[in-house]
Amino acid sequence: MTELVHLDIADGVGTITLDSQENRNALSAQLMDELLTHLKTCGESDDVRAIVLTNAGKVFCAGADLKTATSGGGMNTGDMMVEMLRTIAALPKPVVVLARGPVRAGGLGIVGAADIAIVGEDQTFAFTEARLGLTPAIISLTTLPRMDQRLASRWYLTGETFDGKAAESAGLVSRAVPADQLDAVLKETLDGLLQASPQGLAKTKELLGRDLVRHIDENGTDMVTLSEGLFASDEAREGMLAFREKRKPSWQQ
Repeated sequence: MTELVHLDIADGVGTITLDSQENRNALSAQLMDELLTHLKTCGESDDVRAIVLTNAGKVFCAGADLKTATSGGGMNTGDMMVEMLRTIAALPKPVVVLARGPVRAGGLGIVGAADIAIVGEDQTFAFTEARLGLTPAIISLTTLPRMDQRLASRWYLTGETFDGKAAESAGLVSRAVPADQLDAVLKETLDGLLQASPQGLAKTKELLGRDLVRHIDENGTDMVTLSEGLFASDEAREGMLAFREKRKPSWQQ
């Protein structure tokens, strides 16, 4: 089986790269399982003091694996997704997302879970769930606590596309910069993190993230139930099939 997520450890940094380019780094069970494994490896390794989560290819993450969801396999990976988001939020080491390219739906949950998120100004983002007959249930655990509530209402309900600058203004990402400055800003960020002691990083992250982790623990099960129920509905199946077939769903006819 081809590896979909790679881990490279060097100079105190564990770099985790999503590399399932065939389906735009969609959150398949295999991808999430490998991502979880690498996150835990970094968390336990004395050679890692900070973690970078990034992507190969033109898309950071397209969200849920709709091919599986519409091919009779259902969508029963909700518990795994909650575990993935909680792990990012609770690891004793800072997680920096460097997202290159579009971020959709479930990919935004990863961005929200990270301690620091760096993106390009012109990248596109969208909470597309409502257009498919779904809702951003599980990813609300890590995005709603970060965002301006009025913008969250607008973007959740309309599914409209917004850029990196808007994501920064909303509080969803830490910095949005020109694409040619992404690597320099990442280096600047890592240089700052590596000046801190391991204990200082761990305890500061725990302080900053305790409310988010508690929120995930208190609401995760309910969000999984809501999400998986919607994925199994006829309306969502129509929405996901229409998206894959590049046609309008029945409610837009």
